[in-house]
Order: sequence, then structure tokens, then C-alpha cells
Amino acid sequence: MATEKKDNWSTEAYQNAASFVPKLATKVMQWLDPQSDDVILDIGCGDGVLDIEIAQILVKGTTGRLHGVDSSKAMIQAAEQKVAAALGAGGKANKCTFEVMDATSLIHTPSLQSGNFTKLFSNAALHWVLGGDCPDQKREDFFLGARNALTPGGIFAFEMGGLGNVSELRTAILMSVGRRLGSIEKAQELDPWFFPDEEWVTHIMEEVVGGWKVERVERQWRPTDADEGGVEGWMRLMAAQFFEVLEEKEREDCIREICDVLEVVCKKPGGGYMFSYVRLRVLARKV
Repeated sequence: MATEKKDNWSTEAYQNAASFVPKLATKVMQWLDPQSDDVILDIGCGDGVLDIEIAQILVKGTTGRLHGVDSSKAMIQAAEQKVAAALGAGGKANKCTFEVMDATSLIHTPSLQSGNFTKLFSNAALHWVLGGDCPDQKREDFFLGARNALTPGGIFAFEMGGLGNVSELRTAILMSVGRRLGSIEKAQELDPWFFPDEEWVTHIMEEVVGGWKVERVERQWRPTDADEGGVEGWMRLMAAQFFEVLEEKEREDCIREICDVLEVVCKKPGGGYMFSYVRLRVLARKV
């Protein structure tokens, strides 16, 4: 029997450590430009906060609908509850459906490969989807599956971590975990993220996979204030996979060591902490 993948996400921890993520999606939402009759697939929908915003537009039309997918069961349950609470029972809420699914399986999901979606959307998810042990072939398959999901001329608007994202946090993690495991290489094997640049995403979409035209692409340094949970809250949620191989005492010592360094490096003169987020934003069209 296959072992169920551990779910490191909870909506409570997310609100404590990363509630800023959907709040900073204004520009990619403008690029998506949802219309009342759009049929939208949200890849890595999380707890559904942005889906509520999209749904408020879709309910004004007749054929508009949204389908959100996420690998976290906890996040999908939260999305279903949030959308139902925001839209109320009945037809409005029925315009939004959600499904637990690893986005790298998109190409192997016939119901999502029929070319029925007018738009695809993803915010702060693809650096997880395409990271970890995801090889080049799976990355290619992802963009092929995304292309197949769209109607001809449909668009894919997404934002993800770009090259240089959270570099100070990542450096501290790799050094501290690597020292305990005996090498940086062993720590790298635990790294769940993939932060590409403009050249990489344009090359894989237009030349390797094909059938895409990247119409807009930009990489932006966006210094971001830490949430209520501070450095430690971010570390325990976002970097949890790095620490799972350590015994409890060693794990807690490692987290404390990392936080001690970062609470100096990231400290703002006026109080609180700042993380060096770098966002890669893309608008591509199926041709």
C-alpha cells in the first residue's frame, strides 16, 4: 500500500506565518483579469482566499466557474469552507469546486486535459510544485498538462518564487542543516523549492514544451514584512521538510540556531523582520 504523503500545511499556521501571500497577489490578479464567464483552473489554490475574490466576479455571469487544486487536504478543506461561507449555500457556491491533487499529475488527469479552461492561475505555488525531487521531465510535463487544460488562446497567469528568493533564509537553513547532516549536498536533497528566472521559464514554455507564447515576464524584488509568527513561524511552516530528518532535540537546536541568526539579519530598525522575497511573474498564452 502506498504511503500517504505527509501534509505539513494547516490554515492556522499559514495565517500565523504567511497570511501576506494572498494579500500581495494584486498584480498577478490584474494579469489574470478574471471575467464573469471565464472557466478558471487555480493550481495550488491554498486556503481559497484568492478564489473568493475570483468567485465574486464569476457569480455575475452564467457559465463562469472555478476549479481549485492543491496537494494539501487541509488547505482544500479550508478553501471549501471559506468559499461556502463567503458565497452562501446554493448555486453561487457551486460555481467553485476543489480537489486534492498534486499538480505534477495534471497531465495524467483526463478531466483536466480536455481543453475546457479559458484561464489558468497560480500564486505562490509553482516553486513547490516544480521543486523538491521534481526532475526536468516532470517540469516539462507540468507545462504540457497546463497547456492541454486550456482552450486555444487561453492564458496562464502565475507568480512564484524567482531566482534569489528568500536567499538569506535559504542560506541559513542549508548551512545549519548541512552541518548536522555532514554536507551541504545532503541538505540540498531536502530543499523543497525551485526558484527560476525569466530565461528559464521562457525557454521551457516556448522552446522545450512549445505551444506557448510568453507575453509578459518579470522578476521583482519585493521585501516583505514577516507575519505575526515572525522568523520562527515562517521557518516551522515553510521549511518544515528540512527538519524532518533530524531527531527532536537536534531539530529544535537547529531551528533555534537559524532563528537566532536571522533575527539579527532580518531585523528592521523600527521593529519586526523583513524577508527578501523575489517574485517571478508570467503571463503566457496557448497558441
